[in-house]
Amino acid sequence: MADDHDHGHAEEPTGRTTAPQSEYTAREVGFGFAVALVGLLLVFGVPLALTL
Repeated sequence: MADDHDHGHAEEPTGRTTAPQSEYTAREVGFGFAVALVGLLLVFGVPLALTL
């Protein structure tokens, strides 16, 4: 059975990568921080506001 895949060599990824060692831009870090703040507000802020 023929194997069409080359398993011996890693190619450079093109397009989107998700490796944790990848470099991030300041814009991407800022967006992630904003998403985290919204999530924290939803998890803690809304229940706290509803108990007051």
